[in-house]
Amino acid sequence: MSDLLNAFAIAGKAFFGFQAIFFALLAIGINIHFGYTGLLNFGQIAFAMLGGFGIAISVSQWGLPFWVGVVVGVAAAVALALLLGLPTLRLRADYLAIVTIATSEGLRLVFRSVSATPVTGGTRGLAAFNGDFMDLAPWDTQHRYRILGTTWSGGELWVALIGWVLVILFSLLTWQLMRSPWGRVVKAIREDEDAVRALGKNVYAYKMQSLVLGGVIGAFGGMVYAVSTGSAIPDQYQSANTFLAYAALILGGAARVLGPVLGSMILLFLLQFADTGLRALISNGVIPEGLLSSTDVAQIRFVLVGLGLMLLLVFRPQGIFGDRREVMLDAR
Repeated sequence: MSDLLNAFAIAGKAFFGFQAIFFALLAIGINIHFGYTGLLNFGQIAFAMLGGFGIAISVSQWGLPFWVGVVVGVAAAVALALLLGLPTLRLRADYLAIVTIATSEGLRLVFRSVSATPVTGGTRGLAAFNGDFMDLAPWDTQHRYRILGTTWSGGELWVALIGWVLVILFSLLTWQLMRSPWGRVVKAIREDEDAVRALGKNVYAYKMQSLVLGGVIGAFGGMVYAVSTGSAIPDQYQSANTFLAYAALILGGAARVLGPVLGSMILLFLLQFADTGLRALISNGVIPEGLLSSTDVAQIRFVLVGLGLMLLLVFRPQGIFGDRREVMLDAR
């Protein structure tokens, strides 16, 4: 029982930790793309990578202030959105999906290549660039704090505070935008862009604005991840993270302001609880080693969560907090 309580406490830390913030910001951006506008962006992790490396390269390689690195990361995300959107947004949704996933994987390979090593650090990445950010904390970032049965460093608490502030701000921005005339247009594009075009609206421009906005939010997710770990490594930004963010969005409910946030928190809690709980059951002999070993837990937890998501899609396709009417769309 004590091991399961400990697993619950550790999962609770994941519920509020930097990874939940990371996926929440990725999913908020995807929610603007897919949930509200109907854009199939499968390369959200590329925006996160540009955000993280924007800070890392600016600070550790170019010697620029931390806040200049934030601007560089945002500018890089805007540039990528424009490069992706210009040739694809006039076409069908599957073209955007193919281009974005190919671009995200291509960028990762370029960043880890030998030729890019002088700038990006190659496979080893970059480190020691988050000092200015940590120095802003009003408490000792090296001190360890005991909170609800788990241990947090001062640095982890500082990242969590700023990260959740960003999540709240972007959620409020999304809520306000979707209540505005702009939001009503993008939701109409999701439902039938030909009808919106017939009413004289520039559908291409609205799609581009949505792609840029969601990409910038994803870039902030990459920044949170980079400053929390204190490193920026290309292989941290793999395409699987985009699909985990989609899983969080589906779990919470698409086209809902808090859907991606709550979905990310629940997803990280379930993954961590499955990992720690299964290990506790194995160590106590409840699950025989011959049936499941500790080395298999990392993969089995994704299988279990995946089965749960499949059942959710069968019985409640709109997600936990979603509206069924919002997912009955024809993404273009």
